Amino acid sequence: MTIQLFADSACDLPGSFFEENQVTLLPLHVHIGDNDYEDLVTIQSKEVFDAIRNGAHPKTSQASPKKMEEEFTSLAKSGKKGLYIAFSSQLSGTYQTAVMIRDQVKEEYPTLDLTIIDTKCASLGYGLVVHKAAELLKSGANFDDVVAESQFQAEHMEHLFTVEDLDYLAKGGRVSKASAFIGGLLNIKPLLHVEDGKLVPLEKLRGRKKLMKRIIEVMKERGDSLENQLIGISHGDEEPLAEEMKRMITEEFGTTTFYTGMIGSAVGAHAGPGTLAIFFLNKQSARS
Repeated sequence: MTIQLFADSACDLPGSFFEENQVTLLPLHVHIGDNDYEDLVTIQSKEVFDAIRNGAHPKTSQASPKKMEEEFTSLAKSGKKGLYIAFSSQLSGTYQTAVMIRDQVKEEYPTLDLTIIDTKCASLGYGLVVHKAAELLKSGANFDDVVAESQFQAEHMEHLFTVEDLDYLAKGGRVSKASAFIGGLLNIKPLLHVEDGKLVPLEKLRGRKKLMKRIIEVMKERGDSLENQLIGISHGDEEPLAEEMKRMITEEFGTTTFYTGMIGSAVGAHAGPGTLAIFFLNKQSARS
């Protein structure tokens, strides 16, 4: 392959994906107590969710600048083109750091050819963009087409998700404390989405059943040819809930292809156990 694809661990794709598709992983960091871990390398998300349930308050930090420098320098020496599809710049400093490191490496290696995309996406919504890019590269698509399709997918990726406790997101600065709905004792469930790369509360509903029905309604309002799409579903260590959501989507839209999995360590540290997230392309995705 004359094109090297890069992604960071906030795409919530499993380690096997990176190995099987020869995608270079840039892991974000998770901090629990005095210990520092590399997401997908030295810690897995199940460990993070278990730690949260046991009272831990994990923190995260962006991918290592040193790791980026090593990988970008290696790319420059290889003579390949590079494409780094990155986690939303509104949720992490990883994208901005990558741009800075690329420019620094380029000073020493002027032939470095690395395009960096700020997806404004998170979790498996971001992961579906990476998945599509890897699929195109395997099929022999040229670099410009892969970049264009990645930008298109990122621009039109919808994120719908709910969390058990918005305090996790508020403490991590991923939503404002003023936006964190109060009502856990009343069984109030928040429905959130992403606007311009930021997590934004959309609605609040009483009870999980009403929430899941509302997710289907919003998918119907926003989605495009959902029966033909690859739909992403990620969960915070609650697989039965993800399977129930999958069943509802299949019954409503006739969808047959899904990418499901547990939310990764870096995202899960902020979202917490019990999170459910659905990702799909919106109506703007119709091509003329």
